[in-house]
Amino acid sequence: MTTRIPSRRLGQSALAAFQPRTIRWAPSVCATSTAKRHASTKDKATKVTSKPKDKAAEDSSKTKDKVAETPSKPKDEAGEDLSNPILEKYLEQREIEQGATPDDTAAKPARPRLREGKMSSSPSSLFLPEREIPGWNPNLSPAEIAQIKSLAEKRKATIAAEEDRKLSEMNLDPDLAARRALERRLVMAGVKRHGRLTKAQTLARTERQSVFKSQALPTSVKKLQKVVNQIAGKTVSEALVQLRFSKKRVARDVAKGLEIAQNEAIAGRGMGLGSGLLAQKRWEMQRAQMDTGKVTDVRVREEEMKTEAENKKIRPTTVEMKDGSKKVVRDPTEIFIEQAWVGKGEMWKTPEYRARGMVNLLRHRTTSFSVLLKEEKTRMRISDEIKKKRDNRKVWTALPDRPITSQRQYCLW
Repeated sequence: MTTRIPSRRLGQSALAAFQPRTIRWAPSVCATSTAKRHASTKDKATKVTSKPKDKAAEDSSKTKDKVAETPSKPKDEAGEDLSNPILEKYLEQREIEQGATPDDTAAKPARPRLREGKMSSSPSSLFLPEREIPGWNPNLSPAEIAQIKSLAEKRKATIAAEEDRKLSEMNLDPDLAARRALERRLVMAGVKRHGRLTKAQTLARTERQSVFKSQALPTSVKKLQKVVNQIAGKTVSEALVQLRFSKKRVARDVAKGLEIAQNEAIAGRGMGLGSGLLAQKRWEMQRAQMDTGKVTDVRVREEEMKTEAENKKIRPTTVEMKDGSKKVVRDPTEIFIEQAWVGKGEMWKTPEYRARGMVNLLRHRTTSFSVLLKEEKTRMRISDEIKKKRDNRKVWTALPDRPITSQRQYCLW
């Protein structure tokens, strides 16, 4: 019977024969504790099993215990001493620092105490906060010290306010140079015109207007333009009534956008508030119309508005429009729609799969509308300008008198 040994096993055994053996050593402290533990167990075993009969036996057992307790120094195979006295001394010192005595090596280590650093509170310390105050001196009187502290607090508050102004300057005044250049040009223009304002500046100071642009609505420009043309030139109340009875689906979205535009004009521009309580009742009437649609409530409110207008002594005025029509204005601050236009929005396509492999592309269009709101004061001014222009027009004559510019034999007309 033969056995076959793999070649790798033979190689491993050959390498192990030539490889040197590592020597491990242990400190004497560890050996001492181990020897003590073995000695204690040995004493217990001897006490339990048998008792010495005479004094000589006791002395011999004690000597054996002492021999067992003495630590044996680690040695290698050649008999050389491998102990490290420096390491043993360091380990003993560390055990003492952790709370153990030199005799009791099995004591529990104590928790290290945390050393905290803090500033000195001595009156002569260099780190007192009072020393940072300019002009502070420990020899000053309490009143002078209080005055110096108050001045320092005011100085800190001023510096903090300046820092806040610099931080918010990017939002409040993003382009300082451009603003100063604009102010310079305005001053120069005012000096050239001797303080007189242009017509555009006068209108901007005396009349109010507000522009509103809606979000993109899911409809086309052609469909929305028809609805927007119906409200252009009407007051907000009339436009809401027109949209409320419209059959177009997009009319509801236009009505909501018009209400938002009116609210922004009232809150942001202060439009439509000249008549006070009358304007509030008008606004409530408009919302009641759009919410409930009760015509009876509206009529009652209209009567209340008429009585309120009489109490306010607001006289109705007939104004002439640009197209020649006439309109009665009861409140000069009532909001109307000066212009209304639409704008094309985003458009995307989706496929519609049909029979025989045909695919139709559906175009989904969006459109937004914008309105320019003004007060009835603008219509009254335009009406006065039309009347004044008509009155200043010269009377037409068939043969007007023309000046003679040169000597001619015949007349030139």
